[in-house]
Amino acid sequence: MQLELEFVQCLANPNYLNFLAQRGYFKDKAFVNYLKYLLYWKEPEYAKYLKYPQCLHMLELLQYEHFRKELVNAQCAKFIDEQQILHWQHYSRKRMRLQQALAEQQQQNNTSVK
Repeated sequence: MQLELEFVQCLANPNYLNFLAQRGYFKDKAFVNYLKYLLYWKEPEYAKYLKYPQCLHMLELLQYEHFRKELVNAQCAKFIDEQQILHWQHYSRKRMRLQQALAEQQQQNNTSVK
């Protein structure tokens, strides 16, 4: 299970997906079946161990032949990588704003109680 956990998390890296595609792994029926088998990681009892949850989205996309074929193109991997970075930046900013708002609200509550 530990090896599968590590492998599934590697799927979050678009450059690794490009590496696999260029070496023909996604053309191997046994490998594609293995990717299908790994979908059990989407279950909450397993997903809680994932450090990079975006790997589940990639695992889902890898179920589609068209996506697997597109990954041979380095530009595809680069685009996915850039989109992930943009998502993380947006998420980080949004989370920071939410935390600041919560801190301000707690500060106001503490002031009004006194």
